Amino acid sequence: MSVYYHDVSPPSPSSTCSSTAIISSCRSVGHDLRQSDETYHAEHDQSSLESHGVLSPLLPGPCLIDGASHTTNNDRNSGMQYSGISRLDNEKEAQRINRKIDLYLLPLLSLLYLFNGLDRGNIGNAQTQGFTHDIGALPDDLNLAVSLFFITFVLFQMPSAALGQWLGPSKWLPIMMLCWGVITLIQAFIWGKVALITTRLLIGVFEAGFYPTCIIYLGSFYSRFDLATRIGLFYGQYAIASAFSGALSYAIFQISHAWLKPWQLLFIIEGVLTCILGVVALLWLPTRPGEAWFLSRYERQFVVERVGGGKSGEVDYSSLTRRDLIETLRDWKLWFVLVFNICASVPATAFSVFLPLIVQGMGYKSIEANLMSVPPAVCGAVGLYLFASSSDRRRERGWHIVGALVVAIGGLIGVVVSVSNAAKYAALCVFLFGSYVPPPLTVAWLSGNTPATGKRALVVGANGLGNLAGAIGSQLYRAEYAPGYKLPLVVTLGFVGVALTGYVAYRHTLRAVNARRAAIRKLKSAEQIETERVDTVRHADRKWVFLYDL
Repeated sequence: MSVYYHDVSPPSPSSTCSSTAIISSCRSVGHDLRQSDETYHAEHDQSSLESHGVLSPLLPGPCLIDGASHTTNNDRNSGMQYSGISRLDNEKEAQRINRKIDLYLLPLLSLLYLFNGLDRGNIGNAQTQGFTHDIGALPDDLNLAVSLFFITFVLFQMPSAALGQWLGPSKWLPIMMLCWGVITLIQAFIWGKVALITTRLLIGVFEAGFYPTCIIYLGSFYSRFDLATRIGLFYGQYAIASAFSGALSYAIFQISHAWLKPWQLLFIIEGVLTCILGVVALLWLPTRPGEAWFLSRYERQFVVERVGGGKSGEVDYSSLTRRDLIETLRDWKLWFVLVFNICASVPATAFSVFLPLIVQGMGYKSIEANLMSVPPAVCGAVGLYLFASSSDRRRERGWHIVGALVVAIGGLIGVVVSVSNAAKYAALCVFLFGSYVPPPLTVAWLSGNTPATGKRALVVGANGLGNLAGAIGSQLYRAEYAPGYKLPLVVTLGFVGVALTGYVAYRHTLRAVNARRAAIRKLKSAEQIETERVDTVRHADRKWVFLYDL
């Protein structure tokens, strides 16, 4: 059987041409329950197409399946001419358009997320200059404020993501930036513990929906197996934010001012820049792929149809239903992996704030500590990009996350047991190389396994509960454990170990579900498979014609 791959990622040698052909041939395909993961992936690509009725604009016109000629619905309805275009030409076209989106959209979104990370973590840089002392607060008040930040940050993830789905990301993202930019500015002039906590709570509220809304937005432009690399580049700004924050703080702290303290200048400069970028984003970001000003009419149609959401192929950001909420709350795979995502996120969220203080504990002076926090953070960004790009190329998520966690554990053990500061610093770089990988690959994994647009928005928002790790980390790295922070590092090692075990179990669970669904399909007729594909009794990924990415 010769079939074409339905998604926009590079087609496998044997992929499918139309959902009708898939259905008619499904019964004839034997499924060994011990089949390889590669077979699971190929079948998932076909079955996820069946589960939500999306046909790829990358399919050429007629193709041969079991010796017969077939024409896809896309060929008849999309208005795009594919006859005579080879599969390789379509791959090249997809990559050309991807590069255009990479140029016009991804850099700005990444820059916005960079400032999201800066305004979230700059309080750690400010503390190296005596921030809490100057505002009449105690060092432990900083830990409390950071913990409470993550409470509002987590609680407002899903509501904010839902609001972004309703308003549209191009409007909601700039609004959020302007709001937290103003609060960052106000933070430069606060006094006392209550004011410190209040500003952090408000920043948590306005930053909460930024990441999930960006993921939803990117998912409307890129296909599933092009997405993880872009999320890696995007989320990598979280790591770069630590590096850039250290370098920027080092530069700002060299400035002498008659009545403003260095940490005040830090908040003022970063707050003003955030507000400016919010205005730029409001003017730059297209409402949806079909209105992308930087794409031609043909390219807009190409992007819209390959993603295949909403009416007439266009993404409908307002498409949230009661069923989407119910299906999200009962989505076992979300709540299963969330526990381990929290454990895996403890290092990334904690070190985004406390990395300068940990580096300072290795013998560096306060200003130097900000500069020396740059290389470990860069290592985190590089590791994330390498793992994410490999995950997309190989169309695999689970083992990439597990591999990153193994690297993180090795580096963290080195930080704990090393005697010299130089060895600890080198081990810290290895540790961060793997630490930033699990959260973005997890959200790409969940997004790819959730074909319904409205439910996907809520799932991505609910996955934001993983940021509870920030509340855990902020209580771990307390001033009483300085300068070595040995106990917090050991506890962090335990969290990463639990995450490693959990992700292995999660992947094997999904594989078992795939095997069970394959067994069900073996016993079904083509008519029963077609009925399941279009029936609304089971929704999206709950259909037994849908197989999960592993």
